[in-house]
Amino acid sequence: MNKVRRIVVNSIDDIHIEHVPAPRPAPGEVLVNSTVVGICGSDMHAAHGRHPFMSLPFWPGHEVVGVVTDVGEGADPSLVGRRVVVEPNLACGHCDQCLAGRYNICATLDVFGCQTPGGMTDLFTIAQDRVIPLPDGMDDTWAALIEPLSTPAHAVRRAGDLRGRRIVVIGAGPIGLFAAIAALDAGAERVVVADVLASKRARAERLGAHGSFDSTSADAVDRAIELLGGKAHVVFDCVSIAATVDLAISVLDKGATLMTVGVAAGATPIRLDLVQDRELTIIGNLMYVREDVLHAIDILSRKTFPIEELVTSTFDIEDATGAFAASDDPEQVKVLITVAASERGDNMTE
Repeated sequence: MNKVRRIVVNSIDDIHIEHVPAPRPAPGEVLVNSTVVGICGSDMHAAHGRHPFMSLPFWPGHEVVGVVTDVGEGADPSLVGRRVVVEPNLACGHCDQCLAGRYNICATLDVFGCQTPGGMTDLFTIAQDRVIPLPDGMDDTWAALIEPLSTPAHAVRRAGDLRGRRIVVIGAGPIGLFAAIAALDAGAERVVVADVLASKRARAERLGAHGSFDSTSADAVDRAIELLGGKAHVVFDCVSIAATVDLAISVLDKGATLMTVGVAAGATPIRLDLVQDRELTIIGNLMYVREDVLHAIDILSRKTFPIEELVTSTFDIEDATGAFAASDDPEQVKVLITVAASERGDNMTE
């Protein structure tokens, strides 16, 4: 029987390859040969048992690029041979949110690679409408950044017109760095990034931020306002803990907006008196829709930043344990796993 390799995460200390039957595409599905898969912050939270919406074990791989090798009945045969990226939202298509075009908040949303087995494998199947063909000029490494950029692109779009606006991004991990890139691309006048680590703040500035500050320092609020030249019009909180929410509300101007992007671990205290008094708007953000993915592809196609600032390590799928260990290092940004054919052929055979 033909078998393929697939990564299973039982815990951060128990990550290994399992060999499972090679999948076949059902009607309306495509069969995809994975080439590059990114490790997401959600993957790491889940591996440590800290993600509120993911449980162990899980089979990762929602940030996946691959090549369509076959299609099921009713799927488009012209996709065979096309390089694609996956949009991992698995929505019902008929709830109120889906009918309104907001399928990212589908009433029964699952995410490929989070609640279902993902693309960290040799071959996988997925509905045809979940794959997007890639531009010929975009290589797999750049394409692996499409999914992680799509969430910040979504948040930036929902924040409204940022031209001439003062922006603070809290958190200089992958999502925060991409939020800064997307805000700059949207025409923000000033983008300032907050983080605890000096090395991560320096990276944000190399990627175009106009300044940075230590989010835990006693003068963090004053420093942010100084760097911005005034209070912020929008804060993108990519951490979402009590301290960062408090910082965000403190640096926001009256009538301004807090974009909650980071996944909060649970109930988080908030200065509701200041939200009311200053007429602040708080907007939650979950994943993205196709419009945001296409915008992420557009940004990445223009290659406006040095990719080595974002892609900091690459591992073969055979060393997935090492890849997850590297992702635990705060100095890493985006760790990628490449899925080369095994020594025994494209598929493992038993």
